[in-house]
Amino acid sequence: MGAGTSRRGGAPGRLTGRVAVVTGASRGIGHAIAGRLAADGASVVLTARSADGLAAAAQSLPADRVRVVAGRAQDAEHRREAVATAVREFGGLDILVCNAGINPVYGPLDGLDLDAARKVLEVNVLGTLGWVQQACAAGLGTRAGAAVLTMSSVTASVPSPGIGWYGVSKAAVSHLTVTLAAELGPRIRVNALAPAVVRTQFARALYEGREDEVAARYPLGRLGTPEDVADAAGFLCSDEAGWITGQVLGLDGGLLAAGGTA
Repeated sequence: MGAGTSRRGGAPGRLTGRVAVVTGASRGIGHAIAGRLAADGASVVLTARSADGLAAAAQSLPADRVRVVAGRAQDAEHRREAVATAVREFGGLDILVCNAGINPVYGPLDGLDLDAARKVLEVNVLGTLGWVQQACAAGLGTRAGAAVLTMSSVTASVPSPGIGWYGVSKAAVSHLTVTLAAELGPRIRVNALAPAVVRTQFARALYEGREDEVAARYPLGRLGTPEDVADAAGFLCSDEAGWITGQVLGLDGGLLAAGGTA
């Protein structure tokens, strides 16, 4: 199964005619979400830093319904270019998925490098807000069914050793999501996903070499997959979730219910 394909095959047709921008979409969760939206009928603009990675990711999607724009998620000019590409190539914008995020620091907060901390907030929090602002400026919400999906984390809810600052940034994303939902309704629905450890390159330091040990803490007995997240994303971006906004949906295999941390 390709990383950009949901194992349940999506719901063909439910997003036909919709246009989406997905950030951080060259691999992992972002690629899987883009694949799910495309499988459901949407046209998709993929963004990420690596032009080569985006080109490879696009190979698994319908050529007539995918475009790629390389750049850094925190750069305003990149955001303008990506959103303008969606409008120019596909006639508008209906769905924004803010998946891009970073976590370059590890360790307790009392030793955290403040410049690195600012960078995390710039990408994870201000970058997310910047994407929403750009999408709204380009007309998101002028057509029915507009949706924004952000990416939070279980680390937003409980302290997680070594990745505390990442959790702080994701707590901000969760609150940002709820605030945007209150401000942008009824034209635009805004929700977030909050995964636990998902088997991606981004998270591999949290499970590599000890996956069975880590998975044993989850009531469902396994780590998440990008497809698990994509399945939830496909639903929240569709009209089937038409009365859902301002929600942060936990995708954690029962981890928090069992008192666990990431």
